[in-house]
Amino acid sequence: MASNRVNGKGGMTVSEAGRKGGERVRDERGVGFYQEIGRKGGELGGRKGGEAVRDKYGPSFYEEIGRKGGQKVRELIEQGKKRI
Repeated sequence: MASNRVNGKGGMTVSEAGRKGGERVRDERGVGFYQEIGRKGGELGGRKGGEAVRDKYGPSFYEEIGRKGGQKVRELIEQGKKRI
């Protein structure tokens, strides 16, 4: 099995180096820093994903999935009414 050592001379492993760096950032910037960059990354990824879907399928795709979603909700409401 291959060694995870950064250099073959007994230094720290890659995972140890990453952990050490992460702990230092946490100590310097705080936990809120990770929350903020995670939120920003999620917003960016969601926007890019939505734009990709729009470019690939067009506006009518959103109309179609909205209609299907509405029909499903209507069916579930009717099923719920029948059980009462």
